[in-house]
Amino acid sequence: MATRTDPLTLEVVELIGTVVARYHEEYDRAAAEHSLTGAQARVLGLLALEPTPMRRIAVKLKCEPSNVTGIVDRLETRGLVERRADPVDRRVKLAAATEAGRETARELRDSLNFAREPLAELSDAERTVLRDLLRRMLGEG
Repeated sequence: MATRTDPLTLEVVELIGTVVARYHEEYDRAAAEHSLTGAQARVLGLLALEPTPMRRIAVKLKCEPSNVTGIVDRLETRGLVERRADPVDRRVKLAAATEAGRETARELRDSLNFAREPLAELSDAERTVLRDLLRRMLGEG
């Protein structure tokens, strides 16, 4: 597959990079308001959806399992996460958000306006096209 370096492609890549950078800046700012790092907030957000084995968290975040262990340790110390045995395989430990953790994750999610506000200005049809193009870029569509 040929790599495109035409001006339009370069502009699109630059715009995607800007959107991602702004999202991470806002996410880190929102996390800091809850005395969390960006990584801690991302792990908490995942765990608020469902209890997850540590290895799967590492795969989703593309980091080493030892990093996830440290993050979960710090979240557990704050009462936002707990470890529990997997009911299917007692040898596997799941990390799960506590009620306080789910509430914090909800507050974090609700405070992120950067992505939501510009998207709200797009019609349903435009958001659908954008979603489908992004999925296609990620090989999911």
